[in-house]
Amino acid sequence: MNTDKVKQLRQETDISIQKCKQSLQEADGDLEQAKEILKKKGQEIADKKSERETKEGIIESYIHSDRKVGAMVKLSCETDFVARSDEFQKLAHELCLQIAAEQPKFLNPEDIPEDFLDGERKIYREQVKDSGKPEEIKQEIVEGKLNKYKNQISLMTQTWIRDDTKTIEELINQYIAKLGENIELEDFTRFEI
Repeated sequence: MNTDKVKQLRQETDISIQKCKQSLQEADGDLEQAKEILKKKGQEIADKKSERETKEGIIESYIHSDRKVGAMVKLSCETDFVARSDEFQKLAHELCLQIAAEQPKFLNPEDIPEDFLDGERKIYREQVKDSGKPEEIKQEIVEGKLNKYKNQISLMTQTWIRDDTKTIEELINQYIAKLGENIELEDFTRFEI
């Protein structure tokens, strides 16, 4: 086993050395495949733990240096031990930074009310109206743009600002796998002057 690859995978994923070794062995030394294996295992762990009750947690805040932008999250977990851990607090802080920078309006795309999307839908229809394309193609374009918009304004589907290969949901799942507990982002807010 190539220790440099294990070290690189550990640095890139922040997963334990043992799990990095196992995934590299499973992937026959292929770094990208090992990352996919870790991502899949993280999702499986998150799915198993999602039924557990989260009754502990923290409220984290961030205020930008110019004091004009701030964000706050309520992040829950199963035990006080995890809530007090540096890793959990780091995740909460990262979520605050994400919210301050990317300005999400909703937690998940399914939380967006239809009337909120009606205005965007109108704009997209207007954009493709004179394109000369068949009606069903126009509709597909509008729906594609609408889905992209929903992902941009929903925190869980946003691309993480520190690693554009991960969504916020994948980041949280990574921490669930690492900490061994269910983690739930219950609420967030963003302030701006």
